[in-house]
Parts: sequence; C-alpha cells; structure tokens
Amino acid sequence: MVGDAGLDVVARHTGPIAHGGDVRAKVTIEPGGAGANTAVWLAACGASPVLVARVGADSAGRQVHAELTTAGVQCAFAVDPDLATCCVVVLVDEDGQRSMLPDRGANARFSPADLDPGLLAGTDGHLHLSGYVLLDATSRPAGLAVLAAARAAGWTTSVDPQAAVLIHSASAFLEDVRGVDFLLPNADELLALTGSSEPSSAKTLLSHVGAVVVTSGADGASWVDADEVISVPTEATVCVDSTGAGDAFDAGFLAAWLSGTSKRDALLGGVRAGSRAVSVVGAQPPR
Repeated sequence: MVGDAGLDVVARHTGPIAHGGDVRAKVTIEPGGAGANTAVWLAACGASPVLVARVGADSAGRQVHAELTTAGVQCAFAVDPDLATCCVVVLVDEDGQRSMLPDRGANARFSPADLDPGLLAGTDGHLHLSGYVLLDATSRPAGLAVLAAARAAGWTTSVDPQAAVLIHSASAFLEDVRGVDFLLPNADELLALTGSSEPSSAKTLLSHVGAVVVTSGADGASWVDADEVISVPTEATVCVDSTGAGDAFDAGFLAAWLSGTSKRDALLGGVRAGSRAVSVVGAQPPR
C-alpha cells in the first residue's frame, strides 16, 4: 500500500458555513490520509498491510506511526526533515457529506527512494496506490516508479484515482496507470475520465487497465471488464461521515478479491466495508 498518511481535523458542523462568521461544530482529531485509511481497513478485513508513506519529523508523524501500528499496519515510513506531516481539515455537514482542505505536507515530497525494494520480495503480492500520489507533480515520479517496480516483481496492482477535481488531463492520468489490474474510481472520477458517470462507460478504459471497479454511492458498485458488467446494491445505513468511505471500499474489495472470491463477492466485500465507514466519525474503523 502506497499513499498519504496524516491527521484529519474533523469538524461536524450544523447548518451552512457562514463565510466570515461562526458556525457551531463538534471537532475531533482523527488519523487519516488515503493510504493510511485503506491500510487500516485492510487490517480490519484480515489482511496484513504494509504502508509506504512519508511523514514529518514531528509529533504528528510519531502519532500516526503509533496508531497505525496498533491497528495492525506495518509502517515503512520515510521521515522528512523539513516538511510537516500531512494534515487535512474535514468539514462534515448534517447529511454526513464531507468537504476537505488538504495539506499533503511531507507526502508531497514522496520520492522513488522511499520504497524499499525488499518490500517487493516474493511473487504473490499486491500493490495498491492512492491516486493523490500521481495527481501531485512533486510525488508523481514516485508513483510511477512504484507501479513499475511492482509489475517488474510480478505483483498485481490497483489505483484509486481519488479526486475528480484534480484530474486535469484524463489522457495523461490514463497513461500513468496503463497496465494496472484494477482502476477503482467513484462515479465523479469516472465522469472525469470518460465523460460519463455510468458504469458501462468504463468499458472505454479497458484499453489501459485490466478491469474497472466503480463505486456509485447509494447506487452500489460495479465490476467492468472485457467479459461482463456486474453490479451490486449498496447496504442501507445512516451516513454519519462519508470521509474515507472510498478508501474502506477499496480495502474491503481488495481483501475479498485477494482471498480468491468471486467478482460479485469481492464487490460485496467492498460495499460492506464502505457502509461501515460511513456509519462512524472519521475515516478509519474505531479502535
């Protein structure tokens, strides 16, 4: 698992944000970062994840390392001597929908040298890459390098595009992920890549990737490959906080698929994890 690790400052506010004014909120500090979120949910699903990331030489970096280790994640962190650990301000409205103000901090300086080649020993591993790494020009070379190294080692690979608004060139992004086994977009990211949010539009991406697994919020999830399109419904749940729901889906899906289950059951594994994620505050399972 390669991606960001940091802290989330989660502000659950009542009513609309008053520009230049005050709004009451319940504020908590939670572990976060898309890479860390997926890794912790993988551990909760019974996997043994290793997270490669870059943190600052600060108390936040030490806290993130300690909390992830407690959650069952092996941390392979590079420590940046200058930049602070990633921090994200997350605004969560009364419907559980989140808006994010991210500062990637040390993660933005993630480099090819931060991946220990020894982590790719063996031929039965899987590398999952958070798209934030590719969507930031400063860390993109490292994202490309880790994908290439994983493929050279015979590992399967997956990428979550992560942020539709940051995909400024669909063609460039698709070239970056060419050859991955799974692309894991949500409906907005699929729209940015194909011009349509309909799962069937993912067929156009199969010239670049092996399969596309699309999450469509309340409409469930779909597996799209050259042979078929399989869709499953979502699970009914009250959305408390949508932060990290996609990361949890990725983990549930990958844990199920790597265990050798069917395409449909892999989708259901993702849906179950995503439903659990939206039912709690924060992007990671309660500990």
